Amino acid sequence: MSDGRADSSSGGAILTSPPRLAFVDLETTGANALVDRITEIGVVLVDEHGVREWSRLLQPQTRIPAFIEQLTGITNAMVTEAPRFEAVAEELAALLHGYLFIAHNARFDYGFLKNEFKRSGLMFRPAVLCTVKLSRALFPQYKHHNLDSLIERYGLTVTARHRALGDARLIHQFWQQLYLTQAASLITDTVQKLVARSSLPSHIDRRLIDDLPASPGVYLFYGENDLPLYIGKSTNIRQRVLSHFSADHSHGKEMSLSQQLRRIDWIETAGEWGALLKEAILIKTLQPIHNRRLRRNNALCAWQLQQQTDHLRPVLTWADDLDFGEQANLHGLYHNQRDAQKALRTMADQHQLCLSVVGLEKTSKGRPCFARQLKKCQGACIGEEKPVDHAARLLIAMTKLKLATWPYPGVMGLQEGDELHVLDHWCYLGTAKSEAEVHDLLSASRPAFDRDTYMILSKALKKPVRLILLERGYSQV
Repeated sequence: MSDGRADSSSGGAILTSPPRLAFVDLETTGANALVDRITEIGVVLVDEHGVREWSRLLQPQTRIPAFIEQLTGITNAMVTEAPRFEAVAEELAALLHGYLFIAHNARFDYGFLKNEFKRSGLMFRPAVLCTVKLSRALFPQYKHHNLDSLIERYGLTVTARHRALGDARLIHQFWQQLYLTQAASLITDTVQKLVARSSLPSHIDRRLIDDLPASPGVYLFYGENDLPLYIGKSTNIRQRVLSHFSADHSHGKEMSLSQQLRRIDWIETAGEWGALLKEAILIKTLQPIHNRRLRRNNALCAWQLQQQTDHLRPVLTWADDLDFGEQANLHGLYHNQRDAQKALRTMADQHQLCLSVVGLEKTSKGRPCFARQLKKCQGACIGEEKPVDHAARLLIAMTKLKLATWPYPGVMGLQEGDELHVLDHWCYLGTAKSEAEVHDLLSASRPAFDRDTYMILSKALKKPVRLILLERGYSQV
């Protein structure tokens, strides 16, 4: 678990007044940001001082393919004596600091720059705006939004197509064209939504956000005196945490959370299933005040079909009395008797079941139930429907609520990356990364049956996951 501390940030900004904008374009040796390298950078800066430009050819430390040379006009000979990226990294970082990073297909340009800065030992996380997405948002009536389509649509002036500075100028021209056809307020609102990065809560150090991982896991919000406020999960922790703050001005819950927030911790997991399981356990353990749905840990109940005299009837049973992982004849999972009866009443209404037979209403022998009086019961209460026919319809109605029994011969391990989630009869014993940790989990007692864990695992085990039989049978310690 992180202690919530982080290093310095390269900084980022959304629209300010006057705006500080950096229109950026790159030329590269290919399309893979992890393998290919940058050959040229072009930047058009717009701020309170006006418009200025910056560009550099770079030595990519690999050969430029012939078709890239033909497309861009940048040859291997041109970059032989050019500086490497690390030689201009600090200058470029200072140039872009505090500016909204704007690029066409920004994922491409940002991905290359982020990797190059990382190789140079610098963190680069500006606020990013993609003008392809901006064009789609503002002009949904058009099918194409690539740069050539924008050039033709708006009559943009081309100075050097497929060269970094020339294309950066085109992006700037497109930005200027927007204000000729769209209301400034609409542009600002659309940009804010696309950037999705508003100001952080006043008590949270901006440097902390830059240390948040873009990986699966669980994040924990704490208030004063280390009071747990909220626990969430995501396949991208950093993105999800930032989304809380981008919406805090328009949602009461997010606003309250932001005002109370003092510290953020996180736990990285190998994947989505580990994050879901860890979140469910932590919420029930720490009881954060803003997690209402998963905090409930009441005794669970379910309907069990039992034959009583002539009729098959649903009888409410409790998890404390039955093994919900092994019992075959259980239907539905409810937190209390009221929820269970409400669900049964809805089902009875939908399937014209007799309220008296299913136990929702007491009637004297031979007297019709209330649903029969409304012609919503087929008469099982007064002998006009045979018990076997009513039982058949009850079974059909209950089918979709039936709980699955544990389909394996013993304790199973669900492999996810380098983690093994240890599972037994729909219960989550924990996650292990070594044989010793697996042994410790197998030696511990099985936890109580939990509805949320059951729902997570029943969904996970329908997917093509890797399972390992760890122990046949089970004896509680």
